[in-house]
Amino acid sequence: MSDVAHSSDVTGRGAVVVIPARFNSSRLPGKPLADIHGRPMIEHVWRNACASQASRVVIATDDERIRTVCEGFGAEVVMTRADHPSGTDRLAEVVERLALAPETLVVNVQGDEPLLPAALIDQVTLRLEEDEGASIATLAEPITSVDSLFNPNVVKVVRDLRGRALYFSRAPLPWDREHFTTPPTVLATDSWLRHIGLYAYRASFLSEYVDWLPAPLEQLEQLEQLRALHHGHAIQVAIACTSHPAGVDTQEDLERVRDWLTQEAGDE
Repeated sequence: MSDVAHSSDVTGRGAVVVIPARFNSSRLPGKPLADIHGRPMIEHVWRNACASQASRVVIATDDERIRTVCEGFGAEVVMTRADHPSGTDRLAEVVERLALAPETLVVNVQGDEPLLPAALIDQVTLRLEEDEGASIATLAEPITSVDSLFNPNVVKVVRDLRGRALYFSRAPLPWDREHFTTPPTVLATDSWLRHIGLYAYRASFLSEYVDWLPAPLEQLEQLEQLRALHHGHAIQVAIACTSHPAGVDTQEDLERVRDWLTQEAGDE
């Protein structure tokens, strides 16, 4: 069997969505195949991506179990190496295997986000189309809670006048010099933005990326997108047009998604 299953030609101007799906997870092993209302989680992600304006949706995996299940519900699957240090490296391999043209827009949709709205996929694609000088587009939303602002697991981003990223950090960025001498109890403005980890890339950028070593700031912050800024590539950041539901990292997250979808079905 070839490494690419159910291959088809790219048509139209829409992006190619790539959904990385790994079986091994330290907190929830096998989570792409976790059952949610009679379907594996990865199928929910795939269906939402197919509801976008993308011209092609591909699942990238290194696991035959995931491949078999995904082919079973009709997805296009690309088998990738198991030793990639990051999801971006895995995307770059998909670009090479599919021989995508340099100008192709590639959207990375995480395989553990079964509630991701298709509208966000379309929005991040459009932002990259509109900013021809950017190599990447991503999304953000206002931070409204003090706990989130000071939580290092919540990544912050600051932008310039054109909406391009100036910096990403795990620290409470920007720092309010006058009011952060002691931890605040409320946030007075919406000056703080939480980065949403949904990316659109130009295929040409991904082909360059794999040759770069990790950047010093990237290693300090443990934020991969800082490698692009280190090499002078612009990242367009749009404010999300709709809410971005949290993904699935733990069993508790999985139960939350199941409950949410049960409630949605009951409201119909």
